This record gives sequence, C-alpha cells and structure tokens, in this order.
Amino acid sequence: MSVQERKERERAERERLIVATARELAEQQGWDAVTTRRLAERIEYSQPVLYSHFRGKREIIGAVALEGAAEMAAGLRAATSAADGPRARVATLARTYLDFAARHPAVYDAMFQLDGGLAFADEDTPEPLKDAFAALLESLGEVAGDGVHPGLFTEVFWASLHGLATLTRAGRLPPEDTESRVELLVDRLAVV
Repeated sequence: MSVQERKERERAERERLIVATARELAEQQGWDAVTTRRLAERIEYSQPVLYSHFRGKREIIGAVALEGAAEMAAGLRAATSAADGPRARVATLARTYLDFAARHPAVYDAMFQLDGGLAFADEDTPEPLKDAFAALLESLGEVAGDGVHPGLFTEVFWASLHGLATLTRAGRLPPEDTESRVELLVDRLAVV
C-alpha cells in the first residue's frame, strides 16, 4: 500500500468516526449538543482536523443524512422483499419506515428536518437520497392505480408516512394506534 493510499484510508476512517460520533451524540442528547468542540473532544482530534473534513455542523448533518438514507433504503428493500404480494409489501414498507423514524430520531431529523445542505427533488440530489426514494417507489409504484403517476403517488404516500412519524414522535398522535393508521393508509391509498 502506498503512502497516499494509507493517508486516504486514514482520512476516510476519521470521517467515519466523526459522523458516527455526531450521530451517537445527537441520538443521546439531541442535535443542539453536537458542536465541533464536543466532537473534537470525543474523537480526540483537534477542531482544525474536524474542519479539514467538514466545514461545520451543517455538513456533518448532511453526512449523517446520507448515511441514514442509505440505511433506510437497505432496510426498506430487505423488509419488502420478504413480503408476499403488493398489499403486504406496502404495509411492510410503511411499518419499516415508521420503525426507522422511531428508532433513529436524530438520523431521521438529519434526513428530513434539519438543514444538511442537501438538495432534494433536484438533479443535484445526492445518490443516497435518490436511492431512498427509489426504495419507496419500488413498492408503491405498483399500487398507485390507473392514471396516477407512480412518482407522485409515492410522494403523497411518503408525505403521509412522514406526517405520521413526526406527529407520533411529537406526542400529537398516540403511538398505540400506529398499526391502525398503517392499515387505514394502505387500505385507502393503495390500489391492491
């Protein structure tokens, strides 16, 4: 291995450590607790080293969002691949999405609530975000119904899931009714 390859590997490892530490701190104490000073202390590197990877918290949030989008896409695909039939796939997709949002609230916030400097619904949208949408579209496109654009249907269904996730987490909807909401959403929106 060349010196350059070793340096690149070390740099990538430091970047992964920064992102993992930011994510852990955000999940434990919220995003307000994530500061470059705290991160530098936790990873035992100087703040200038941190800034050599990310220009600030916004870029760190963006990196966490991209990582989370990739995880969510993989989780959605794994869960829906085991489901039998379109209705079961859509219900499984909804449950998996809501479970991801509940289990990883800081990551979910980085993906959809906070400014991570990422473009959405644009040609500049990073590939992990496009792939997360594609993971939704794969199951939802088949139940959009005649004459309904699959992408548009996916956006509406996704918006419904996002609303359920955020309202439940904020205590505006009782969590014990989540399954009933999933069933209602699948029964009323999906053409199966």
